Amino acid sequence: MIDKRIIPLAIGGLGIGTTEFTIMGLLPDMAKTLQITIPEAGHLISAYALGVVIGAPILIGYSVKFPPKKVLIALMILFTLFNALSVVAPDYTTMMIIRFMAGLPHGAFFGVGTVVASRLAGKGKEAFYISLMFTGLTIANLAMVPLVTYIGHTFHWRWYFAIVAVIGLLTLLSLKLWLPVMERKEDSHFLEELKFLKRKQSWLVLLITAIGFGGLFTWFSYITPLMTVVAGIKSSQMAYVMILAGGGMVVGNLAGGFLSDRLNPEKTCCLLLFLMMSSLAGVYFLSEYQNIALALTFVCGALSMSVSAPINIMMMKAAPKSEMMAAAFMQAAFNIANAMGAFLGGIPLEYGLSFNYPALVGVGMTFIGLMISIRYMYLYRSASDEGEEIVAECVSYDP
Repeated sequence: MIDKRIIPLAIGGLGIGTTEFTIMGLLPDMAKTLQITIPEAGHLISAYALGVVIGAPILIGYSVKFPPKKVLIALMILFTLFNALSVVAPDYTTMMIIRFMAGLPHGAFFGVGTVVASRLAGKGKEAFYISLMFTGLTIANLAMVPLVTYIGHTFHWRWYFAIVAVIGLLTLLSLKLWLPVMERKEDSHFLEELKFLKRKQSWLVLLITAIGFGGLFTWFSYITPLMTVVAGIKSSQMAYVMILAGGGMVVGNLAGGFLSDRLNPEKTCCLLLFLMMSSLAGVYFLSEYQNIALALTFVCGALSMSVSAPINIMMMKAAPKSEMMAAAFMQAAFNIANAMGAFLGGIPLEYGLSFNYPALVGVGMTFIGLMISIRYMYLYRSASDEGEEIVAECVSYDP
């Protein structure tokens, strides 16, 4: 039976995953209402992602002074408030500001949640409890994103933000009822948590994440026009396409952990980046063939989540004493990838090119990430042999 104390963190992940990924399926609807172009609507994705990037280190740095339960409740209040305000945002500029504000607590929530999950678990179950927290993100992509995409497309996209706000309220209630009170980390402060940034190893992991995996967001950010315009799928069928992508994410999340356990994380990361580059090239060349486009939707969805286990283990090696801040920075890096993918992927569209061209930009980004990953593997090959020991220290560390 699942420990009910971890459920609030999973529900929070469900809400965060729903707000982050549903917007990609509703870009044309939002563009029409706000009287902007689809590439301009894509900047709303970038605004949220930039909020995550800025909010993660600042809010984590401030939050180490307070007990984790209070911090998580405060972060979820911010998340719920700004998603609720998105329901009534009257114009594009206001929506941009609100989406930026809504992104601020995202990375900090997962940073604190990762440490809380490991403390709830007890010795030997830390990784499993952390994975339970991220199950919320998986369920969001498999079930909530297609469901909310359908609701938003059928009725109005503003229902999307209303549903996210309701999930935020449920998270707050469950945090209050089920998450136990925990003491803050007495010997930690902002500068102490940032020490891991002095290591080149940490920066390489962040670069691999931000650039390499940004390539997939060039595809995912514009998946609706890609599938409807290029592949010829009806708009009313996009909810099923999102289910397909979500199913791929579930499989990819499990496969990434499986591979990382059997290879080392560095080799797994290189392999996944090569597969991403190949699949994005397939999207560029073959998306006009509907069945192939659907198959690539599943594959790209799987690859988008397969990185979670290996890349986070690589960061744990680089930051064994700053796990909360490192976890927040990883969320920031993933959302830099989100922002870069949405922005750079939109450039070909600004010049009137077809909706398969963002994937070509993604090929270039994943190639750069692959080169950095290969460099990392050779620089820290000896460190990878000690990886299991270091990871064990990280997850068993009791703040």
